[in-house]
Amino acid sequence: MELKQIEYFITVVDSGNFSLAGERCHISQSAISQQIKALESELGVELLSRHNRTFSLTKAGELLYRKGSILLFDVEQLKKQLQKHDVLKESLKIGYLNCYGGTQFQDAAATFSEIFPDVDLQIIDGNHEDLYNALIREDVDLVLNDQRRAFSDDYINFELVKSHCYIEISKNHPFAKLKQINVAELKTIPCILVAGREQQTNEMNYYRDIVGFSSEFLFAKNLMEARIMVAAGKGFLPIEGIRNDVYYDSSIALIPLCKKDVPVLRNYCAFWKKENANPYIEEFADILKDKFLFEDQVNN
Repeated sequence: MELKQIEYFITVVDSGNFSLAGERCHISQSAISQQIKALESELGVELLSRHNRTFSLTKAGELLYRKGSILLFDVEQLKKQLQKHDVLKESLKIGYLNCYGGTQFQDAAATFSEIFPDVDLQIIDGNHEDLYNALIREDVDLVLNDQRRAFSDDYINFELVKSHCYIEISKNHPFAKLKQINVAELKTIPCILVAGREQQTNEMNYYRDIVGFSSEFLFAKNLMEARIMVAAGKGFLPIEGIRNDVYYDSSIALIPLCKKDVPVLRNYCAFWKKENANPYIEEFADILKDKFLFEDQVNN
């Protein structure tokens, strides 16, 4: 039994006659009729009860039509997945968190491109939910993101680092000289978040309900715009992944963030779907891990 024969059979049933089915399959009426008879002979059952110029399905025919339709659909889906993965063999789509201030991701991208110059490295940025949804839709292969949910068994959750959280605030603000700042001390200063319009509510809820910021929220489209707002004294910006020992900005101060004097930490991971067969994903994840390990060794 061949897939083509099943396709012919289903086309005959859908068309209602052999002549139209032959046209749709680009073969003659007699040829498609012979294929159906050959299929019946091989299976040892009658699929169609023929009545002059019409026909009806037998019980076996009804079963083959139902199961065969599912089979052909699954085959088409498999073809698309194989074609997609074949294209991705020479490309890698990755995403990074737009409020992450460290250089590990860009360093990993540079190293990966040096090792694999023929691979098309495509990069997007976004906030947590942007990257989470992009990974679900398979718009990206791998993302560098913070952990806000319990780990899922459907994904590789490649832990990279637990990073201290900071805020950036104008050097003209009285808080700029503090060695650390508690979440509660920021209740009267607007919190600036990097988020598109569709994700503003999600980001605001997270930083209000989980982190504990209770002030007004302002939004910027990107990190550069957010830092301009900070420098202009519009509010403070939560930022992560930055080394305070090498941080310098003439207009912005970087202050470690605490909750009741306990440092606020964030878990960062590389995430990708377990079923994703792209051979370059693990290569990039390993390079990224090396960048985090190297910086940790430098700091210590």
